[in-house]
Amino acid sequence: MMTYANTLDAADHLSLEEQEQLAATLRQRIAERRRAELIEAVGEARTEFARGRIKPASAAVIAKLIKP
Repeated sequence: MMTYANTLDAADHLSLEEQEQLAATLRQRIAERRRAELIEAVGEARTEFARGRIKPASAAVIAKLIKP
């Protein structure tokens, strides 16, 4: 299993251009994963709404619910 430290050490052996490409690839993959998570969450929320388990709320009300 590759650890975070091993991954950083391996990246140090790449050329600067390869490190930049790696960073860009990681940013893209992270964005894709976040997008997939958001799509899943929206789908779940729509299902819950269709079942009548949640009701529409304003952004202000939602902000108050999630604010620490």
